[in-house]
Amino acid sequence: MLTRPETAVSGTSVLAWSPWVTAAVIALPMLCLPWLAAFPEENIWPHLLDTVLPRYVGTTLLLMLGVGVGVFVLGVSTAWLVTMCRFPGRALFRWSLLLPLAMPAYLVAYIYTDLLEFAGPVQHALREMTGWTSARQYWFPHIRSLGGAVLVMTLVLYPYVYMLARSAFLTQSVAALEAGRLLGASAFGAFVRVALPSARPAIAVGVALALMETLNDFGTVDYFGVQTLSAGVYDVWLNMGNLGGAAQIAVVMLAFVIALVAVERFSRRRQAHHMTKSNQDPLPEYALSGLRAVAASGFCASIVILGFALPAGVLLSYVWAHPGAGWSAELGRFAFNSVSLATGAAVITVGVGMLLAYSTRLRPIGLTRVVVRVASLGYAVPGAVLAIGILVTFAGIDNAVDAAMRQWFGVSTGLLLSGTGFAVLFAYVVRFLAIPAAGIESSLAKITPSMDMASRTLGEGAQGTFRRVHLPLIRGGVLAASTIVFVDCMKELPATLMLRPFNFDTLATHLYQFASDEQIEAAALGALIIVLVGLAPVIILNRAIERTRSLVRSQANL
Repeated sequence: MLTRPETAVSGTSVLAWSPWVTAAVIALPMLCLPWLAAFPEENIWPHLLDTVLPRYVGTTLLLMLGVGVGVFVLGVSTAWLVTMCRFPGRALFRWSLLLPLAMPAYLVAYIYTDLLEFAGPVQHALREMTGWTSARQYWFPHIRSLGGAVLVMTLVLYPYVYMLARSAFLTQSVAALEAGRLLGASAFGAFVRVALPSARPAIAVGVALALMETLNDFGTVDYFGVQTLSAGVYDVWLNMGNLGGAAQIAVVMLAFVIALVAVERFSRRRQAHHMTKSNQDPLPEYALSGLRAVAASGFCASIVILGFALPAGVLLSYVWAHPGAGWSAELGRFAFNSVSLATGAAVITVGVGMLLAYSTRLRPIGLTRVVVRVASLGYAVPGAVLAIGILVTFAGIDNAVDAAMRQWFGVSTGLLLSGTGFAVLFAYVVRFLAIPAAGIESSLAKITPSMDMASRTLGEGAQGTFRRVHLPLIRGGVLAASTIVFVDCMKELPATLMLRPFNFDTLATHLYQFASDEQIEAAALGALIIVLVGLAPVIILNRAIERTRSLVRSQANL
């Protein structure tokens, strides 16, 4: 039986020490946060505890609860429908239900506010039809509220659950489903008692990812006036000028992240599902007819329309109606900043991700895996928290270098790291390193160990084996990972907003500034660019999901 080669890597090899260095660099900003929170220059913790912190915590919990329930219901129900049921439009909905991933939540929030507020077209049309003239004469849901934030984030984040639940349903055991039906369970009963429990690990990961994005969000909650922990960090830091107080709130957010990860891991305890011959059999499908078919089509269509088609259509109408707010030198500069930072982050994260993944393959020992997991924790850390940790770390380095240069050469170096584009780039790398690290590791795991052995037998070392054997085979995974990182960086707002240099904007911050001034039409073209770029990972993810069942069949035949 072939086993994975554990190549001897010397202690001075890049592959040996790269995981340790990466983990140390990424962990440093996180380690600075507790220190700053414990020893602030001005301790306002008692004031925060007595005034705003309980409200921040309570609102954050309610927001996460609402979004968690929403993404679970929408994601699981749509995944089951398009996987197991036949109804009109199913082939279209399989990929279109992923489209809301291309929409940043803050952008959808701006558009729905523009549509549904008192002066918007919806309420204006309502008043025209009824003859009402004042808001006191009728009741209309208030979009700028906690409920509005839950709705917007649910419409944008449910694809995390949808894609993972659908992959799990595609790999489920046909024998288990048939056994449930033979024991008298209805189609819905087989879903609840058989399919849903087997898909629980994947669903738990999807819900956890959606909740982490909810915790990270700043643009939506700030625009809606919802006082969450993320908005509190921004307010205490930039409006109150107290970095220590912001760090204290950030530590509370880290506690939320740790709790989320722990709950997600606990939900997957002792859950192991292996490939069997029944996994390669065609899935039993339920033909829906009459009102059920209409309801299934209408349900899926309404979600796609509300989460993607309607916001995208509004953006196109803004661009068409305001040609003077089109492409300009200023917008070109913002686009260049976004593309430059996103490209740099994609290249760096993929390079470091390959080092981490290949180090794990060469040295698959427990300690190496733990270090790689630590290096990949940045994805779970909210952007506002990450920004504070990076600012404190870089400011400390800048001050130390400046003091040394003053003492030795009488020259002030100023700010070399903090307040520069490098700080934003570093935040992107830390935040999104987990994507290429996990993706490339998964691609490497599909390569049989015998190929490593053959390469080593022919005289190639570890680096040569990776360059000549592994890299050509994982090019698809590398391309997919770099594309997803690029798009995520184009949309990133909290860390960019807090770390960007003066007079430096990206498309995301440009959109945020105009939306804050109630002038979203002026930034519609920039917003449309973000959406169009965001379609790339949707295509990649859809192709990966569609290949799931065929991959299961090939593994079951081995």
